[in-house]
Amino acid sequence: MSHSLVPGPFATNAYLITCESTGETAVVDVGFDPEVVIAEVKRDRLPVRHLLNTHAHYDHVARMRDVQRALGGTYWLHPGDRPLLDHLAEQAAAFGLPDAQAPEEVHDLADRQLLALGTESLEVIHTPGHSPGSVTFRWADLLWVGDVLFAGSIGRTDLPGGSFEVLARSIRERLFPLGDRLRVLPGHGPDTTIGDERRYNPFVGEGADLA
Repeated sequence: MSHSLVPGPFATNAYLITCESTGETAVVDVGFDPEVVIAEVKRDRLPVRHLLNTHAHYDHVARMRDVQRALGGTYWLHPGDRPLLDHLAEQAAAFGLPDAQAPEEVHDLADRQLLALGTESLEVIHTPGHSPGSVTFRWADLLWVGDVLFAGSIGRTDLPGGSFEVLARSIRERLFPLGDRLRVLPGHGPDTTIGDERRYNPFVGEGADLA
C-alpha cells in the first residue's frame, strides 16, 4: 500500500509505503511539514522500519531527521548524494530556507539492493542524472522515482552533479525497460506510467531528439 502526502512550499510528494500484512512502513522524502507525516503514521499506528531518500536535495531531505526523532526508523541514502547531505546548511542558505540537520547514522543504498519491509521488499535502482546518487525504489508495479522522471517532464540537471545525458540514460536504459504498465510516483506533481512517458515524454520519449 502506498499513500502520498504533499507538504511544503515546493509541493514535494512525501510517501508512506506500508506492507499490508504487517503494517511495517517506509517513509520516503520528507522535506517539509514533518508533523503531517508523523500524525498520519501515529493515527494508523504504523511501525516505521525505514526512512528513505530518493536523493538529498533540501526539499526532499530537510525534515527527515524530525521524522526519525518522532517515529524511529533506519535512514538510507545512496552514497553518491552524501556530499549534498553533508552540505544541507548550504542548500538551505542558497534557497533562503531554514537550516536543517541530516538524520542520524546514514546507511548506504546500493543498486539492486533489496530492503525488507514486512513480508515484502523494496528494490533499489540507481538512476543518476538529477543528482549523482538519485535512486528509484520499486515495489511490484510501483516506482518511486524522486525527481528523475515526471509526468511529461524530467528532473532538472542544472544543479551541481546533474547531467542531462546521464539522466536520459537512466530513464531510457533503467526505467523504460521495466515495462509500460508500471506506475510512476514522482517527487512532484501527479502520477504517470512508464508507458505514457516512453511514448509521449518530450524530453526522453520515443519522439525526443537526444542527439
